Amino acid sequence: MSEHEISKFIALILRHKPEVIGITLDEHGWADAEQLIAGISKTYPLTREMLEEIVRNDNKQRYSFNEDHTLIRASQGHSIPVDVELQKAEPPAVLYHGTAEKYVPSILKEGLLPKSRLYVHLSKDVQTAVNVGKRHGKPIVFRVDSGKMSADGYAFFLSANGVWLTKRVPVMYLTSESE
Repeated sequence: MSEHEISKFIALILRHKPEVIGITLDEHGWADAEQLIAGISKTYPLTREMLEEIVRNDNKQRYSFNEDHTLIRASQGHSIPVDVELQKAEPPAVLYHGTAEKYVPSILKEGLLPKSRLYVHLSKDVQTAVNVGKRHGKPIVFRVDSGKMSADGYAFFLSANGVWLTKRVPVMYLTSESE
């Protein structure tokens, strides 16, 4: 089992289904690190050292430990209701959202919605958005007029790993980058 596969399983547990390994998250999304290791070890080999390395080396910085490394949580991407204590922040004038071509008709009709997640995820650069879109098919990038949205009263949050989050993006703030 590769570190990448274990990391994906950790994301599933910490973002969506902690019950799969018999753990619970607190209201802020924190899980006891030792319980996480014990629960995952029933399916995949995982030691404290491996977990520390996965968190340290994750190129998307998906996870974070508390100060004494007794608790761990996903930075964002949850489908279960947790408050990861996001700080409200003033977004840059423009942000980007990468998606697959197959979702464009729905987005042009409804705007960007969080669907199964708590927030819509936005990137500060086009390349990151392209990379996100590629995971789902032929990538399409939408330009989000986040400065105007913010001026119009929409809240934005900056996650610990640099992903911008908002509850939804109405169609009027979207432009397809491929146009």
